[in-house]
Amino acid sequence: MAGRTTAERGERQQESSGPPRIRRPRRPPLRTIVILGLAVVLLGGGTLWVLYGSAWTRVERVSVSGTRALSPAQVRSAAAVPVGDPLISVDTAAIAARLRRQLPRIDSVDVVRSWPHGIELKVVERTAVMVEEKGGKFVEVDARGVRFATVAQAPKGVPVLELSLARSASAAASLRRFDEARLVREAVTVAGRIPAAVSHQTRAVKVRTYDDISLELSGGRTVVWGSGESGAEKARALTALMKASPGARHFDVSVPIAPASSGS
Repeated sequence: MAGRTTAERGERQQESSGPPRIRRPRRPPLRTIVILGLAVVLLGGGTLWVLYGSAWTRVERVSVSGTRALSPAQVRSAAAVPVGDPLISVDTAAIAARLRRQLPRIDSVDVVRSWPHGIELKVVERTAVMVEEKGGKFVEVDARGVRFATVAQAPKGVPVLELSLARSASAAASLRRFDEARLVREAVTVAGRIPAAVSHQTRAVKVRTYDDISLELSGGRTVVWGSGESGAEKARALTALMKASPGARHFDVSVPIAPASSGS
């Protein structure tokens, strides 16, 4: 008996050392497949109904944030959000494009779905770095040279652009190379580089040619800036010069490595 038991054990060991049997997964019953399929269809149909057919997810309110000069009512009117429509179907890109087209004062806008009933209009308005006087009114210009609004009074602390183009032969040649639009952009560049401590004192940015731009400060003081190039260096030179010569009336930073001041 003992011998046969040992032999049987050997046979069992040989059988267990062979390749493992592959167990094929059992297919679920057809009834289970049908039930799962119906559940998926019902779930998908219910979701579509909630998003498109239900009153639970329709636009009921439009909120506006970030406005300064514009009013929320102006923004809502220009946005023309389809109140009552399914929130999922609202074309947010079209609303943003419509706002930028109808309200040039808007620099950027983020149109956001606020589930389950709202649309949020997050507005960033343009900031004027200078204004142009035309016909007794003032056209606001932003840091990219975009003319975006006409106002009756110049905003406080924003310099006025004065284009007094020189009439000399060299100036005429410069104007052919750098047209008026380019000169305006150059003036904008200069206005954006004026030191913060000086910007509130700046009354006007005067442009004669591309490389002949000057600032008119309060108290009759002037700054010869030159072109819009090396703006950061000129700003630092002007700050240092005004600290070193607080009583001076005329400053020249057109060559920032050799600034100069005069008058008292």
